[in-house]
Order: sequence, then structure tokens, then C-alpha cells
Amino acid sequence: MRRQFIAALLLGCYGLITPLTAAPARTVEMAAQLLAQSPVQRSIAIDWLRDVAGPEAIPALIRSLRYNPDEREKTVAALIDLAGTDAGDTWHDWMLWQQAHPEITPFEGHDAFVATFLTTIDPAFITFVSPGVKHTIRLEEIAWGGVRKDGIPALNNPKMISANDADYLTPHEPVFGISINGDTRAYPLRIMDWHEMMNDVVGGVPVALAYCTLCASGILFDTSQPDGTHLDFGSSGLLYRSNKLMYDQKTHSLWNQFMGRPVVGPLTESHTDLPILPITITTWADWTKRHPDTSVLALETGYTRDYRPGRPYGDYFDSPNLIFPALTERPELDTKDYVFALRSSGFEKAWALSVFEETAVINDSVGAISLTLIGASDTRSVRAYKTAGEAFQQTDNPDHLVLEGTIWQITEEALTSPDGTIYPRLPGHIAYWFAWAGHLGSEGQIATGE
Repeated sequence: MRRQFIAALLLGCYGLITPLTAAPARTVEMAAQLLAQSPVQRSIAIDWLRDVAGPEAIPALIRSLRYNPDEREKTVAALIDLAGTDAGDTWHDWMLWQQAHPEITPFEGHDAFVATFLTTIDPAFITFVSPGVKHTIRLEEIAWGGVRKDGIPALNNPKMISANDADYLTPHEPVFGISINGDTRAYPLRIMDWHEMMNDVVGGVPVALAYCTLCASGILFDTSQPDGTHLDFGSSGLLYRSNKLMYDQKTHSLWNQFMGRPVVGPLTESHTDLPILPITITTWADWTKRHPDTSVLALETGYTRDYRPGRPYGDYFDSPNLIFPALTERPELDTKDYVFALRSSGFEKAWALSVFEETAVINDSVGAISLTLIGASDTRSVRAYKTAGEAFQQTDNPDHLVLEGTIWQITEEALTSPDGTIYPRLPGHIAYWFAWAGHLGSEGQIATGE
């Protein structure tokens, strides 16, 4: 009954969706019938969408394939007829096929259908996807991530403690390290795995740490707005190509976490991309050695969670497989190989972490920009600095580089020479290869060391 009630609600009872009598043809109505409790009604809807709606019904049939296992064979047969190919017999297979075929466009009113479908899972999803919503990504590629809106709760201005008081941490476990204007903080992954979003003010700068566990990408954004305000973010519970769609609390626009860009909702095409700030993944021991005065997240977050290391994604991190469909056609690396991704001033490049196995220091360039990277593959730690093309070399001291006999100081903010020359740090982050390749496509460069 819940399916029928919500479908009826969205299909006109309360005016959230244009009544069906005004919808183009009968396609929206028959697509909504895929939500019916009756197997007979669902079967009739599949036949009608195949025989009458044609290829424009493919996205609706793919979405229903995930939730209607009793009609799997019938739905797959209809998809094969409409697509002219056999992509497989699972929702995952057909989502990958759909990602590879952007020329397949859904029927008019598809946005209303998606809203109807998502709202049967969580009525709060109507704040994200509704009829007529602006979007720059394909709505048919938005997938439910398994939790409701804010089902993964953000940490807002969380309690911080001194390093000496953080007796729950072990030396070799990973943390996100942030340092802004002398304010140095650590956010352990064992806690961020459960929350994925953190809104805070660090060094006087409002920031959001957006962590997509599925992509292994923790990205730090400056959330300041031109009017002097700032945005706070939460986890929507929805995904796009196995990447979390976060949302801002002000407008409920959905944002691509990997790009820091609004892609569905009021802020779409508003040119409000969030600036990326430097962040480091490293071990707790390394971070405290460099920054003994650091503060760190308290274990008392206000939520009851199993904050032991490896929960809740330990099995996923140890597996080569993805949970959700994400098409990766570039063969340079394996799907879940780690890369360091750098996007700044119109250039995009990534370095496989394996390139740091032979050397900790890499001098490279992207276009006209010269840079020096300092990394360690075992801890996933990489820092990048914009230079003038010099060939820096590593030393025995992890806080120093050498250039023609001169020692330069490595800090979170810059490389600094004894004469005061400063080379600023560039913002970058770690990610799985599939996430980088999937969102940047053929445009993103990759250094593999081969």
C-alpha cells in the first residue's frame, strides 16, 4: 500500500506532479505502474512500455529492474528488444550499458517518474528530485545508495581534543590532516567512514570535508559564499556513478562530491563550484610527529557507532570490486588502484600512487605549470607544490628537500627556502582510479610511471 499511496500523492493528489491527464501520452502513467503492488499490473506496464513507448522507456525499465525481481526475466527481455543488444541480466549490467549510451534519452515526464520512484524509498527525496528540476547530469543515472536522506549523518562543528588525549588512536591508522592559517587538525578515517561529511571552521575558513567512501576520495572544500555566508552540506543518500551526491542545507541542490559542483536543483549552472583546499591522508604517527600541537576528532561524536578501524567498509576496501555500477573504459590502471588527483586552474592530472614506490619526490609539469610532488604509497600521503621548474631531491629528513645544495622546508602550506622564496601548495586528493577516470573521462591525464 505504501507504494500506491506515494505514487498517487506524487501523481497529482497534492499538486507535486502535473496530473496524468496533462502528461504527454500515457507513458508517465504506465511507468508509474511499475510501482504497483500487483504483479499483473507491473507485467502489463512492462509490455506497454516495450510495445508503445519504445526506446524512451529504457531508463524506466532499467530502474525497475533493481526493485522488481519477480519481473526480472520479463524486464530484461523487454530491454533486449528495445536496445537491440543483450547487456546482461542484472540492474548493474544495464546501468553500465546506460552510462555508455548517452544517446538514449528518456520520455518526457521522466523527471516526475524518477521523483515518484525515489520517494517510495524516502519521501524526503522529493526535496532533491522533482518535476522540472534543473540538472546537468542524467537523472536516469541517479541511484539510491542504500540509506535515506541524512542516513549517514554529517558532523557539524564536531568536538576536537588534543593529541595527548586521543588515546583511542593507534600509530599506523590513517587520518585526514588539515592545516589552515596555523589551525592544524586530524580527522581519523575510522570516524569519517561513518559520517562522510564534516562542516566546520578551520583557521577562520568555513570548510566541508566531503568523503566518498565508495571512491576513497576525501576532498576539502572552502564553503564561503560571495555574500559573506557559507554552505553546510549533508549526505543525500543518492549516488551518481558510484560517487556520493552531497547536498547543501540552504537550497537542497545535489552536488557532485568529486567535482564540488551543483548538478541537480536550484544552484545548477550557477557557477558556484567550491574551491578545493589542500588535505593529506597520512598515519596518525606521521601527522603528530609533524604537528605535535594538532587537535583531533573526539570519539564522542554524539552518535552511537562502532568506531573501531575497518568498520563499516573494511570488506569493500579490501575487495577489487565495486558495489554500485560505474563505467570505466580507460585501461591504464585497475578499477580501485589509488591515484593522487590534482585539479587547479583548468588542468587535471593524476598520479598513480605506485609511482612513489621508487622515489618520494617527483618533479613534473602540467601544461605550463611546474610542480613538485612528495609522496608515500604505503600511507597514501601526497603533497603537491607549484614550483618554477627546479629539480628538487629528497633528503633523509622528511621535512626537507634539497635543491643544488640548499635545504628547503616542507610545510603543509608551502615549500620555503632560506632566502624566503615560497612555492605554494596545490590542492589535491586521493581517489580510486575509477572515480577519476569516470568523471574526467579522456580529458584527465594520468602518470603511471610506465
